[in-house]
Amino acid sequence: MNKALRVAAIHDLSGFGRCSLSVILPILSVMGVQAVPVPTAVLSTHTGGLGDVCMRDLTDFLSPCLNHYQQLGLSFDCIYSGFLNSPEQVGHCLEFLDAYPHALKVVDPVMGDHGKAYKSCDPALQNRMKELVRAADLITPNRTETCFLLDRPADLSPLTASQAKSMLLRLSELGPKYVVITGAEMVGGVLATLGYDRDNNRFWQVKSRYIPASYPGTGDICAAVIVGSMLSGDSLPIAIARASRFAELTIQTTFGYNTDPRYGVMLERCLPWLMTAQILQDYELL
Repeated sequence: MNKALRVAAIHDLSGFGRCSLSVILPILSVMGVQAVPVPTAVLSTHTGGLGDVCMRDLTDFLSPCLNHYQQLGLSFDCIYSGFLNSPEQVGHCLEFLDAYPHALKVVDPVMGDHGKAYKSCDPALQNRMKELVRAADLITPNRTETCFLLDRPADLSPLTASQAKSMLLRLSELGPKYVVITGAEMVGGVLATLGYDRDNNRFWQVKSRYIPASYPGTGDICAAVIVGSMLSGDSLPIAIARASRFAELTIQTTFGYNTDPRYGVMLERCLPWLMTAQILQDYELL
């Protein structure tokens, strides 16, 4: 039998609101990838407007968890990190990366959105996140996180193709050979997911339809689909196209039901689409 693909997903677990591990686990599962959760924190809900969140930090869980997996002789095809609750947790992520040198190393540098840093992401964590990015093969920042990584003021004004390419190149110079920027507004009012493949020196974009709503967890959805797609053998542009289309599908579906945006997208109604494994070609050179 073929060996099952396995990912160590180092993220927070938010109980309500459809984000982080709550969406990553089912997405990877329906794509045929075993997702092994390594929670950095447990929260009652996400932190986007659902009142006072009950949270437990799990920094002291990460090293013993890794030690146990090594004792078991477990192998991982990918180490995939997301929300980290402290600079110390960056060090534990690096331990996972060092322990599995042949795994695909994916870092979603969760630091902020809409031009602002999250409350949990202080300058110390931002600086250490750059250390983690340098060790990655693939990173998936949004526009705000891109600015933080490049030590630039958070500027969300529309990008020209030349500006987008410059950002992608500069991010790649930090270390990763694959760079994806999610939720990038381009000149002309187009919303796009941008990608750069350093080995082939190719810049890519996948355009999305604008929908006047914002939902938590869509960045996690995009990154998880990209991980599952690339582990299954897809190229970067096909992985980006699959992720963009699935995120668009979940947003359109949810918008049509007029649910409370704080509750996240209606992932459950859309997961079957990922099982079709269509070869998408709606990507284009940037």
